[in-house]
Amino acid sequence: MHPPLRRLLRRTRPTLATTLIGALLAGAALPATDSVDTRRGEHAETLHGIRVADPYRWLEDTASSEVGDWVARQNQQARRHLGALPQHEAFVEGLTALWDYERRSLPGLSASGAQVFEVNSGLQEQPVLHFRAAPEAEARVLLDPNAIDAEEPLSVADYALSPDGELLAYALSRSGSDWRTIRVRRTAGGEDLPVTIRRVKFSDIAWSADSAGFFYSRYPEAPDTADESFDPLAHQQLRFHAIGSDPAKDPVVRADPEHPRRGFSAEVSDDGAWLFLYDWEGTRHNRLHVQRLYRDARARLSGETVPVVRELRADFEVVGNHGDTLYVLSNDAARGRIFAVDPGAPQDWRPVIPEGEDVLRDARLVGGKLVVHALRDAASVLRVHDRHGKLLREIKLPGLGTITGIRGRAESSRLYYGFTSPTQPTRLYGLDLHSDAEADLLHAPAVAFAAEAYVTHRGFASSRDGSRIPVLVTHRRNIEHDSDNSTVLYGYGGFNIALTPRFSVPAAAWLQAGGVWAIANLRGGGEYGRAWHEAGIRTNKTNTFDDVIAAAAWLKNEGYSKPARMALHGASNGGMVVGAVLNRRPDLFAAAVPAVGVMDLLRFHEFTIGWAWMPDYGDPGDAEDFETLHAISPYHNIRPDTAYPATLITTADHDDRVAPGHSYKYAARLQRAQASDAPVLLRVQTQSGHGTGKGTSQRIAEWSDILAFIAEHTGLELTENEVADDAR
Repeated sequence: MHPPLRRLLRRTRPTLATTLIGALLAGAALPATDSVDTRRGEHAETLHGIRVADPYRWLEDTASSEVGDWVARQNQQARRHLGALPQHEAFVEGLTALWDYERRSLPGLSASGAQVFEVNSGLQEQPVLHFRAAPEAEARVLLDPNAIDAEEPLSVADYALSPDGELLAYALSRSGSDWRTIRVRRTAGGEDLPVTIRRVKFSDIAWSADSAGFFYSRYPEAPDTADESFDPLAHQQLRFHAIGSDPAKDPVVRADPEHPRRGFSAEVSDDGAWLFLYDWEGTRHNRLHVQRLYRDARARLSGETVPVVRELRADFEVVGNHGDTLYVLSNDAARGRIFAVDPGAPQDWRPVIPEGEDVLRDARLVGGKLVVHALRDAASVLRVHDRHGKLLREIKLPGLGTITGIRGRAESSRLYYGFTSPTQPTRLYGLDLHSDAEADLLHAPAVAFAAEAYVTHRGFASSRDGSRIPVLVTHRRNIEHDSDNSTVLYGYGGFNIALTPRFSVPAAAWLQAGGVWAIANLRGGGEYGRAWHEAGIRTNKTNTFDDVIAAAAWLKNEGYSKPARMALHGASNGGMVVGAVLNRRPDLFAAAVPAVGVMDLLRFHEFTIGWAWMPDYGDPGDAEDFETLHAISPYHNIRPDTAYPATLITTADHDDRVAPGHSYKYAARLQRAQASDAPVLLRVQTQSGHGTGKGTSQRIAEWSDILAFIAEHTGLELTENEVADDAR
C-alpha cells in the first residue's frame, strides 16, 4: 500500500459511566428480542448473465428520511438489548479505568530541532499537540482540539512542523471523516494564520526547506449546480501553498487528467534538496518521480521531474538520501529489500539490503545509518545498518511485540522509536546511534493493568491447504485448558496490513474479565510479505476465510475454547471476513461482531474510495472477478432460515471510507434470515467515521457494548464490578 493510504489503513471522568448507561437504557419499551420491520424491495439485476437480487438496495440512500427512521429504530433495539446486559456497567467502569493513563506519541522533528507530539492525559476526547523548541526544552500546549468550539467532534488527523520550527501545518477532521481541512498555526504565539485549505483527502503535508510553504494534495471543488457526473474523488492534484498567498491560486505541481483516479503525494528530503513524488491508483503499487528543489521559492517548481519508477508494479518509498544517492524500500521482492539509486542514472539500482528471512516493513536513514524495522513471525525486530548495508547491531527489544514507529533525521544521530506488546502500552525510547549505550526510556505509561498476571503464546494452525497460520493468544496465567474459556478471535487478512502483538485497552478489559484474546495472522495481510498478501486476494480470497476456520479449530484443539464459548471479531476488511466466515461456518461461533465491514462485494466500487480496493478484491465488472466476488460476498451469501450466532453489526453515520450502507443492507438481510433466538443487532455510532479521530468516550461506549455483548453470548461470568476492581 502506498504511503498515504497505508497511514490510513493511522472524557469527562466523574459522570462518564452514569452518562453512558443512562443513554443506553433510555426508552426501553419493547423486549430486546423484537426485530425491526424492514421493507423488502424487489430490486434485481442481471450481471454477467446471473440474476442478482438486491432487496435492500434502498438502504444505500443513507440521506433519505426513510433510511434515517430505520436506523433510529435499529439503534433503539440495539440500546435495549445492550443496555440491559448484566455485565455492561462493569465493562464501562473497567474500560474507563484502563483508558485513564497518559499516552504520548513519537515526536515530529524539524530541521531546527523543534518537536511536536501528542499527549492525552487519559480521558481527554482527543490528544493535545505539545511543542518544544529544542529536544531538551520544556514542552507546552500548542493545539488542543478539545477546546475548539464546533458543532461536530474535531480531531487533528495530520500535522507537520516547518523546518525552522516556527509554523505548524495541521489537518482537521470532522466527525471522523477522511476529508480534511488544513490550517497553519504559529508556534510562538499559538495563533492561526488566515488560511484554510479544503477538499483535502489522502494527503501528506511536506514543507519546503526554507519554510516558505508546503506541498499537499486536494480534490476539485464540487460544481455550484447539481451534476450527477461529478466524482468527488477524481482528479486529485498535488499543489504547493506559499505562506501568505491565496490557496485558491496555489500552483498545481502534479496532476494527470487522463487518469482521473490517479492520486499523488509528496515528501521533501531532510536536506531539502529533493522532492519525492508518488503516483498511486489504488491500495497497491506506486510510481516514483523525483525533482530537485531550490531554496529560492520562485525557482522551486521550475525543475524537471525525473522518473525513477515508471510502472505500477510494486510499492516504492524513499527512506532517505545521502547527497544524490536515494535509498528506496521496495516490496518488489517477496519480503522486501532496499536499493541505492542515483536519479542521474535511474536505471542503475544497487541492492543495499537484499531480501532476507525477515519482512522489511519500514526504514529510515538516521545520522548516516539505515534503521530497519522488520517482522519475524509477525513480531518486530529493529536493526541498524551502515549505508552500504552492513549490519551494525540489532536493537534489543523488551520482548514479543511491535515497533510503533521510528523517527530521526539524516543530519542527527538521535533515533526515537516506540514499542508495545499485548500486555504493555507503547513505551517511547531514544537512542544515540553513534553510541554503544542502550536506549533511554523516555516515556513509560502507568496503566491500571497487572501485566505480570498474563501471558502471551504464539501457536500455528494448519489451514485447509496446509499453510501455517500464526495465532497469538493472551490470557491469565492460571486458566484451565478445558476448552471452556470465553474467547475473542480477531482477524483482518487484507491490503498487506500486518496484525502484530500490541496493547489494546478493549483486549485488556476482556483479559481482566477472565477471557482469552486471540489474533490470527490471515493470508491477505502483510505478516510474511508479498506472497502472503497475494495468497489472500482476488481469486485466492477464500484462503483468508479458511485461515479463520483453521484458527478457530486450533483454539479448540489446544483447549482454549469451543464454539459455544467463542466470538469472531473483525473491522473494515476484517468485518467482511467475519461476514464471509459466518456464511460458511455459522456453527463455529456463539457470537460475532463485524465492524464497519465491506459487506456488498458486488457494489463496493460504487461508493467513496471503494474503487481503490479492486487490486485486493477484484473488479465486479470483470466476469472472472465477478464469479469470485459473487460467491464470497457476505450480503449475497446469507442463507435463509439458518441459525446464525448472536451478531452485533457496528458502523458509523459519517464513515466515508466504507459506506454505512454496507452494514445496513447486511443487517437487514441477516435479521430476516436468522432462524435461532440469537439476536442480530445493528449499532450505528453518530458523529463518527471509520475509526480515525474517534473520541475516548465514543470508544468506551462502543467497546462496553461489544464486550458486554460477547460476554453475554459466550457465557463469560464475572461478579459485579470485577473488571473495574481488577483494574484498580
